[in-house]
Formats: sequence, C-alpha cells, structure tokens
Amino acid sequence: MYPNFEFALEQLTGADVPGFLSIFQVFGLFVAFAFLAAAWALTSELKRKEQLGLLQPILGNEKDKKTGETKQVWIYPHQRVSEIVIICAVAGLAGAKIFNALETWNDFIQDPIGNLFSRSGLTFYGGLICATLVLVYYARKYKIGFKHLCDAAAPALILGYGVGRLGCHFSGDGDWGIFNSAYITYPDGSLHLAAAGQYEQMLNMAKGYFANNFPGTVPHIYAPAPSWLPDWLYAMNYAHNVNSEGVAITNCMGNFCAVLPVGVFPTPLYEAVVCIGIFGFLWAIRRKITVPWQMFGIYLIFNGTERFLVEKIRVNTKYDLGFIHPTQAEIISTLLILAGILLVISNRKKTVTTT
Repeated sequence: MYPNFEFALEQLTGADVPGFLSIFQVFGLFVAFAFLAAAWALTSELKRKEQLGLLQPILGNEKDKKTGETKQVWIYPHQRVSEIVIICAVAGLAGAKIFNALETWNDFIQDPIGNLFSRSGLTFYGGLICATLVLVYYARKYKIGFKHLCDAAAPALILGYGVGRLGCHFSGDGDWGIFNSAYITYPDGSLHLAAAGQYEQMLNMAKGYFANNFPGTVPHIYAPAPSWLPDWLYAMNYAHNVNSEGVAITNCMGNFCAVLPVGVFPTPLYEAVVCIGIFGFLWAIRRKITVPWQMFGIYLIFNGTERFLVEKIRVNTKYDLGFIHPTQAEIISTLLILAGILLVISNRKKTVTTT
C-alpha cells in the first residue's frame, strides 16, 4: 500500500525522495480526483439540461475584473458547480464524521476530539445525507430546480464515490472486508494460500488482533481464488497500510510497518469497479431518461443495492434489533433502494417540466 507520496515513490522507484513529500497523502489525492471527476460530470449534465430549457439562469452580482465595479449578470447553474462542490465537500465531511461517531459510539465517547479529527473514520452515507440537506437550501436560494439538479448529480455522485474508493484501497485506510481465511500472512508481509495445518494458526492470530473489537468471534470466510483468477481479487493483507493496523512486518524499519495477519476481501476495490461501471451505465442512458426524478431514482437503487451487498463481506458494527442485526449502512441502503423504487414508479408517467 502507499500511505503518502514519499512512501509511494520510494516503493515504486527504489530511490530516496525528499521527506517533505510525506505531507501529501495518497488518499487525499484520490479524494481530489473524485471531486474533480464529479465536478466534470455535474457540469456536463447541468449544461445539457440548460440547453433543454430545464434549468434557467438568474441575475447575480459579479465584479468587473478591469473596473472593479459590481454589475448584474445572468448566472447559469453550471457556473455554480465550484460552489456546489465546496459546500458538499464541507457538509459531506461533517456528516461522514457524525454518522461514523454514531456507528462507533463507544470509541467516540472515549476520545471525541481524536475521533472527529482523525484521518480515518468516514461514513459515506452520513456525508451523502448531510450534503443533500445543504444542497436543498442552496438550490432554493438560487432558484435551481432541485429535481433536475438531483438528476444531473446522479452520475457525478456514483463516479466520485468510485474514484474515492480507490483512495481507500491504495492507502489501506481500514475500509476493507472480512477475513478470507484461505490466505495467511508470512512474517515478511507476503500473503500466501494457507497450507494444511495453518488454518487454526490463522484463526488464533486473527482472534488476537481483533480481540478488542470482536471478542470471542472472528468474521471470516474460507474462499480460495479459482485457478484462473489472481489471488489479490480474493484476498489482500494491506501491508504498509496508512493506519499501521495489524502485526509488525519482520525487518521493516520506520513508519507503516504493519500488515494484517490474514488476507481480507478487498472491498474498496470491488466498490470502485462496480461504481465506476454504474457510472458508465447511467451516463449511457442519461439522454433517454426524460422524466424528472427517474435518473436519481435509478441511482438510489443501484447505490443502495451495491452497498447492501458489499456489507455482507465487510467488518462493521451491527445493531441489535431483536430478530435482525443490520449494520448502519444496510439500514440506510435499504431505505435508499425503497426511495429509489418509489421515485421511479411514482414519476414513470410524468412529463418533462422546466420548474
């Protein structure tokens, strides 16, 4: 894994690189890419809807660069994308931290400040919900048709999420799946298919590592990769991960010398591939979807389904609701699927409007 630029360049080139590059985080780079990709997709869709007459400009104040005087000009929604991205980023980060605190309440109350300002611990759905609430206010303030804004944002949201998940994967930020007990980590940090007699050894190491978070149980599945697929699609041990989680790598010096004792399912990679694929599908059908809210409804269905399924092989806190024990993401994703179905069904016979 590549926690920061210094470590990444040293690993990839084998050369000594300036230490100041360590301030640039690989996860942060992919987050920046995610926002740029989302901004491009949103701008393109807003322009298209403006050309169709679905979104209208409003008069706003703008300072003349030459004279410094303030004048009134027509401002289109696509010209506000930079503002939209910034407010969604701020609200999304706050929401992601708040919902993560609710999901990991015991850890939060032990160290509230450290939990809120740590580099890890972000819940996507918390960010999505809070950013949406702020966007409702913004759209009303600037008279942007909210349903058309949501439809335009649907491909951008899934694209940004997919690109962001690549940052989780390449930095090894802890957002991985449950153990794949078919693979075991050797002392040098390499991952291998567990040999006969190593299965109990694997479970013991895993139990020791997760003793605080999962007392008495180790979430795992025994799933060796088929011969025609690479092992890394089924298991990765995230050596040199950014949070230094796991056990020490033999003869490793300096920072980021930890590796997971057993392979885990690389769920960030799965989500990145699936979500970028969903973006491709939404982008391909966007011109065919002419009824408001339908595109956003389809996005909610795909987004919720993707996340609900991947939760089955992720390590997350479960709620005790008596006869079921869902994670926070499973609850929210189910609600999103139902909301998406409702939007698609209730708007299937409506026509395009400019309001």
